[in-house]
Amino acid sequence: MLKQRSLEERTVDVAVIGAGQAGLATAYFLRRTNLSFVILDNQSEPGGAWRHGWKSLRLFSPANWSSLPGWPMPASSSGTYPSRDEVLDYFSRYEARYQFPVMRPVTVHAVTRKDGYLHTATTEGVWRSRAVVSATGNWSNPYIPAYPGMDNFEGTQQHSAHYIDAEPYRGKNVAIVGGGNSGAQILAEVSRVAKTLWITPSPPVFLPDDVDGRVLFERATERWLAQKEGRSVDLPVGGFGDIVMVPPVREARERGVLVAKRPFAKFSSTGIEWEDGRTQQLDAVIWCTGFRPALSHLAPLEIIAPDGRALVTESHSIKEPGLWLVGYGDWTGPASATLAGVMRAARSAAAEIAQQLATDIAKEAALHTDEKAPGN
Repeated sequence: MLKQRSLEERTVDVAVIGAGQAGLATAYFLRRTNLSFVILDNQSEPGGAWRHGWKSLRLFSPANWSSLPGWPMPASSSGTYPSRDEVLDYFSRYEARYQFPVMRPVTVHAVTRKDGYLHTATTEGVWRSRAVVSATGNWSNPYIPAYPGMDNFEGTQQHSAHYIDAEPYRGKNVAIVGGGNSGAQILAEVSRVAKTLWITPSPPVFLPDDVDGRVLFERATERWLAQKEGRSVDLPVGGFGDIVMVPPVREARERGVLVAKRPFAKFSSTGIEWEDGRTQQLDAVIWCTGFRPALSHLAPLEIIAPDGRALVTESHSIKEPGLWLVGYGDWTGPASATLAGVMRAARSAAAEIAQQLATDIAKEAALHTDEKAPGN
């Protein structure tokens, strides 16, 4: 890890913002070039967003399908899917193995363009670079939909980003809102100690018991290849938002708790109410309603669209030629927000950066030579 220095301006070829899976995967491929780079991370230790996952969180793919480039994740001690703590240990050892130039904890305030370079302003000074890779992910920007009366609700509300375990909900009436894998896994855990109500915007899609992240990644890859080749492909339904039947969710199914209700209309001080007048008293709501891209540091570049995303070709910003965005979801590369899928996007981004910077440096050298030529 880089030692923190005085607040000064330093220069590298590439500044990578974020040391989660997207930042580390990109760093792996940058390390194979001649480019200098730094990784700026706002966490106190390795792990990225995985540091904030709930205690019982498990991947829904085996370790060999959840690895960062270059070094496979060790098999889980449980013999099934790796736990949160096993992922954190892997990230820590991965950083150390490749001796990445990670600087932490560093908060990035803003990225601006000045004098032909991108300037990344942080709590530890400014980094001047020819290229920036934004790999901040989504975790730090949780999304909670607005409901009438929610500010008057007297119970507790918590987003899954901050959920740790079920103990605070013991003996209470709890609504879990959201139909993805986080909603199903948290429901499975909380329903063992509390009376739960599961609210989903549409009927949840449960994948067959023998389908996990491996199959979903293979299908996403095949759809991506078909799209690039201009052909259609007929594959079974299955996307990363569908629910993988990991052991805790299968156990919850056996208990009969995987029963979802449609969205309610508004909050009251003591609970929720549907359009038809039905009510439900609640002590707490856990929002498993997803995230939005964490891109506030890019606001000065004026590249963020009204939907909170940035226009990109693959992961390269269309409006800012020195910027790449890696790991935010399918809009920055198929399955790029997953451990299994980020490698392709990271490899492509690193290759594009190396090629573009080599071209830029060659042009600058030629211009400098012309300026020194006799008669100029």
